[in-house]
Amino acid sequence: MATGRTGGGGVQLEARRPELREALESLDRGRVEPVFAAALKDLPPIEMVESLLVPVLARLGDDWCAGKVALSQIYLTGRICEDLVERLLPARAQEPAARPRRAIAVLDDYHVLGKRIVLSVLRASGVAVVDYGRMQVDPLVDRVVADDLEQLLISVLMLPSALEVKKVRAALTRRGHRVKVGVGGAPFLLDPELWREVGADAFGRSASDAVAIVRGWSREAAR
Repeated sequence: MATGRTGGGGVQLEARRPELREALESLDRGRVEPVFAAALKDLPPIEMVESLLVPVLARLGDDWCAGKVALSQIYLTGRICEDLVERLLPARAQEPAARPRRAIAVLDDYHVLGKRIVLSVLRASGVAVVDYGRMQVDPLVDRVVADDLEQLLISVLMLPSALEVKKVRAALTRRGHRVKVGVGGAPFLLDPELWREVGADAFGRSASDAVAIVRGWSREAAR
């Protein structure tokens, strides 16, 4: 996960996190937007999102797991952030068909922000990827098999969703479909071994890691 620039920008970033969290908890878009605008004066859009917004949403996700925040609040804060990030990191709508077939999905989670960031970085780097959006385990497995995917990226924000990756891997194995699975999101940052435990092939700490991971897989497949 990106940590932001050093020096004054880093100090300001730390100070803005509580401000952003308070604005999100109150579901006040009018307070959220100025925090975004101020942070963009110090950081590029992707770095601002990864260093400021993602950690705040991760903390809110932890609070939901602990029963401190309602699921409806998690959903609404996510929608506010997704709308704002859509302006900063617009994703192309095309559905590439070239091989290797790869896709990205949010697994059984109400936050698609991490997926949006990774999708934008992949496509900006010339990497073709299909956007599956938000999916649950069984529909995701069905689509992976139907599309004959070779690479699947899964983004999550909360631990229960991260644990569902193990079900995806098991279901794909039962159906005899071999696909590389890469994961990312707050639960995997907090537990460095979790990605192995759920059966993933790789774990990315940042959006740029996703580019390196899929290109590395493609090189391996070409040997």
